[in-house]
Amino acid sequence: MDGVLVIDKPTGPTSFDVVRQVRSLLKLKKVGHTGTLDPMATGVLPLCLGEATKVAGFITEGDKAYDATVRLGAETDTQDAEGQVTATAPVPALTPALLEAALARFRGTFDQVPPMYSAVKVAGKRLYELARAGEEVERAARQVTVYELVLRDFSADRIHLSVRCSKGFFVRTLAFDLGRALGCGAHLEALRRTASGPFMLARALPLADVASQAKDGTLASRLVSLGDALVDMPEVRVGAEDARRVSHGVPVEVPASSRPGRVRVTGPDGALLAVAEGAGGRLRYLRVLV
Repeated sequence: MDGVLVIDKPTGPTSFDVVRQVRSLLKLKKVGHTGTLDPMATGVLPLCLGEATKVAGFITEGDKAYDATVRLGAETDTQDAEGQVTATAPVPALTPALLEAALARFRGTFDQVPPMYSAVKVAGKRLYELARAGEEVERAARQVTVYELVLRDFSADRIHLSVRCSKGFFVRTLAFDLGRALGCGAHLEALRRTASGPFMLARALPLADVASQAKDGTLASRLVSLGDALVDMPEVRVGAEDARRVSHGVPVEVPASSRPGRVRVTGPDGALLAVAEGAGGRLRYLRVLV
């Protein structure tokens, strides 16, 4: 069973809990996720099964989309609802103009400091390990991009947002920073990932349904092929002779007009052969799959 299974993760389990459960249900040795979701978060969690684990690292590069609920008036140590409240402040009278002015600074490309409760590594240690030990360390800001940030609704102390962003963006930190911008503090109350790269919520399978579909034989039809999983990558299709060269790791030439950057190399039948870079000349293989 090779391909990407898009799971609709429920609230509660960690991403690795989901991997472990699917691995056990399907009796597979190789299962991996392509982007961590916090335990409280729900939604799109693509799992790579079998041979698809070879391209998991490339799938994680895709943009993400979320629906988020931000609770105003209280900050927490984790920047979300699972943490302990560390500060409170009155919430100002909210208006669309006030909120849009605050949100404007979080659109586009800017630097974001990752939260202490995150899997980012500093000096070889995960930040959440240090945080659980009561330590707080200096974190380098990382460049992120918010392509779309939409105010969906709001009440006296809650804001509902939709976000489309680059890899590595923390919606928890957006909630925290937004609270600071409004002068009242805030934390992330709920988060649902609606897209991860080409994988949309509409094609996601609830985790609770995996066992029944595996039993009745319909689960295989839910798998996304390796080629389709990398559909956001430009394609370089080669003929039968060059396909044999690719399978042996022998570099092949591509047209100079091909767009530079990472590409998926496919054979004459469209099957994925490799992931490479250097289009516009000789391909350098990052991963050969045949």
